[in-house]
Amino acid sequence: MRYLPLTPDDRTAMLAKIGADNIDALFADVPEGARLSGPIDGLPTHASEMAVERYMRSLAAQNLSAADAPFFLGAGAYRHHIPATVDHIIQRGEFLTAYTPYQPEIAQGTLQVLFEFQTQVARLFGTDIANASMYDGSTACWEAIAMAGRITRRDHAVLSSGLHPHYVSVAKTMAKYTGDTLDTATPELLATTDDDRVIAGITDATSCVVVQYPDLLGRIPDLSRIADAAHEKGALLVAVVTEPVALGLLESPGALGADIVVGEGQSLGVGLQFGGPYLGLFGAREKYARQMPGRLCGETVDADGKRGFVLTLSTREQHIRREKATSNICTNSGLCALAFSIHMTLLGGVGLDRMARINHARAAKAAARLAQIPGVSLVNDAFFNEFTIRIGCDAREAALRMAKNGVLAGVTMGRLFPGQDALSDGLIVAVTETVSDEDIEALATALAQEISGDAA
Repeated sequence: MRYLPLTPDDRTAMLAKIGADNIDALFADVPEGARLSGPIDGLPTHASEMAVERYMRSLAAQNLSAADAPFFLGAGAYRHHIPATVDHIIQRGEFLTAYTPYQPEIAQGTLQVLFEFQTQVARLFGTDIANASMYDGSTACWEAIAMAGRITRRDHAVLSSGLHPHYVSVAKTMAKYTGDTLDTATPELLATTDDDRVIAGITDATSCVVVQYPDLLGRIPDLSRIADAAHEKGALLVAVVTEPVALGLLESPGALGADIVVGEGQSLGVGLQFGGPYLGLFGAREKYARQMPGRLCGETVDADGKRGFVLTLSTREQHIRREKATSNICTNSGLCALAFSIHMTLLGGVGLDRMARINHARAAKAAARLAQIPGVSLVNDAFFNEFTIRIGCDAREAALRMAKNGVLAGVTMGRLFPGQDALSDGLIVAVTETVSDEDIEALATALAQEISGDAA
């Protein structure tokens, strides 16, 4: 039986208070086509527990697992090897503390992990400080735009066309309610990034410039040049990193002039997990600490002089007046942050460098092999472990056929930018340390068959 503690009169009074005519009005922002008008087709109205389990297993069997096929998907979510040690350590008792430590100093295990996590992220990003994590990369990106607005007291942001469209979509959704103006553009399948467009768009009203590094197509933008142009106009540079392993080889964004660096931490310690939960990373210059969303954990000593950890800064709406809060994000992805920190600790600086070099070498080998296929052209002239190719035909249809034949070839530009014909033959290919020579050859064979028309 459903538990409905409110009476019809209670619900009517609540709706009247917020000015809604009925329950349906609460879902006005959900597109009509995404709403259910009745029961889900194919699902029985009731079934036994065993029958439900059997049905769910039959659905799961239709999935093609990342571990069961040559896997080249990326574009913001990457398959890396996660040591078994990560899963073992996250289950230790000192980490299985309260979800959110409302009496934080009691949860010393959690606070120490978050302190070490912050240190790792700050060193990785080249920033003075980092917070105790956020939900994911896309929300962290918007929070950086909002933070830049608070610092500069401006409401215009310039977004690179190489920024992931899902990140752009989140920013546009939030900007509807803040009044911020976002200058965006659709990417072109070119080797060069749109640094010139971004710089030309900076005005005296610009709060920040947002640039992905490496960008969606795997290209490497010139952050130093963009930072100089932004700072000349009093704007901030926000760098977005969706593949933190890249920073094992590339210069850190902070060292190149970025004022705020955000990103997705899924690559380290966190599996693909059907798209989440993931891990938002957030770093900044120290002078902006009080405008940074989320929480900062710090190290101190107790009354006996022993090392201890505390919540140093927590300017979120749970702790202070709503109008004074820097964010409405009320938690952090603690378990994912723990997994990230464990994986980073296991790697160390030398291990991260080695992992990054293996990734780049694997990607370079794959790019060279695919470029040999008649009809395939490589967009990039530089990349880390992800690059874009043009295949001369509809990449979405080709990728679907290859998936049915057991090869997950990559993320198509047509999927990310539906209706953009100029991008329809673009395929983003990600190559990590998990990809073997046999996988590369399987992709090359499948792709050659697609282009030649010999695919089954």
